[in-house]
Amino acid sequence: MDNNPLGADAWQQFRNLMPVTEKWAYFDNAAVAPLPSPARDAVLRWVEDACREGDAVWPQWAASLEKTRKAAAAMIGADPSEIALIANTTTGISLVAEGFPWKNGDNVVTLANEFPSNLYPWMNLDSRGVTAKLVPVESGRVDFERLFAACDRRTRMIAVSWVGYASGWRIDVAELVRMAHERGILVCLDAIQGLGVFPLDVRETGVDFVAADGHKWMLGPEGAGILFVRREHLDLLRPVGVGWNSVVHQYDFSRIEFKLRDSAARYEGGSQNMVGLLALGASLDMLASFGLTSRQSPIADQVLSVTDFACERLVEMGAVLSHPQSNHRSGIVSFELPGRDPLEARRRCLDEGVVLSCRDGRLRISAHAYANSDDVDRLIEALR
Repeated sequence: MDNNPLGADAWQQFRNLMPVTEKWAYFDNAAVAPLPSPARDAVLRWVEDACREGDAVWPQWAASLEKTRKAAAAMIGADPSEIALIANTTTGISLVAEGFPWKNGDNVVTLANEFPSNLYPWMNLDSRGVTAKLVPVESGRVDFERLFAACDRRTRMIAVSWVGYASGWRIDVAELVRMAHERGILVCLDAIQGLGVFPLDVRETGVDFVAADGHKWMLGPEGAGILFVRREHLDLLRPVGVGWNSVVHQYDFSRIEFKLRDSAARYEGGSQNMVGLLALGASLDMLASFGLTSRQSPIADQVLSVTDFACERLVEMGAVLSHPQSNHRSGIVSFELPGRDPLEARRRCLDEGVVLSCRDGRLRISAHAYANSDDVDRLIEALR
């Protein structure tokens, strides 16, 4: 199973940084990932400081948040000024949806099988005369021709997920953006199921907006995420929820002058989830130390290797997979066990120390790079 250039020792080191492996065979990173020890340590340091120091160390926390911003930017090849530190994917998508200069009669095109966070913000625009077109998806396969057939001269935005949360289908972001921009359409990418594993270069792909919470493949806590806004679009989006942290003189509270920061930080509004973002920064640093960059990712190779091995074992026991082939693969696999109730199978797995999910009436596994063949063996035995 190990054909990764970093070698088996590196992935054992990765595994050693994941305390969850001491108890569980964990195949649920597409839901909520466990924290690695560097993120845990960042939380504990913050808690200790908050208890003993109060806001005397707030400037150090704020400076560390800028390190998180830089780490997020480096991960996707962006400039730090293009990164907003936000609460979750929904917040990021909503900032784009609500801030975009729509006109009555415009429309946005998305997929019918998107996670609700990438549907409701666009559907909510109906009161402003903007239509959300939901394109049907068959067997989890995203068909670009079908997607663009739904576009017309009033289509201003295409909003899709990089990786389908239920199907695991991973799209070609660069090709999607190329086809959209040829038609004068912008692209908003929900990247929560890809960032942390697969490389994404926002310069090479040309994607306009990217939103993702950190609590899945980036191995951060819930409530701490990122929004990428291409610099040329900073003045395109009307800031929503502006506050003291949105302006250039954010620390001079007695100076009331509405002059927005010349960066994506203008969308951050007010006080932030300091502890969560510090922990996210620690996880991003850890992922970078194992080779994750905007252009390459040994982590992706390891995730696909573990996932392919799990698929082989599942097929051997008679499972029916929805795992995409070739370049559309990801760390997410949905499957059925003929004649078996997926909810009951999941309960049995939990009893046996194996964590996985049910989505769309199927079982779903999502292995990160710390999973190994022993975990796969436990999964198969539990499912038997």
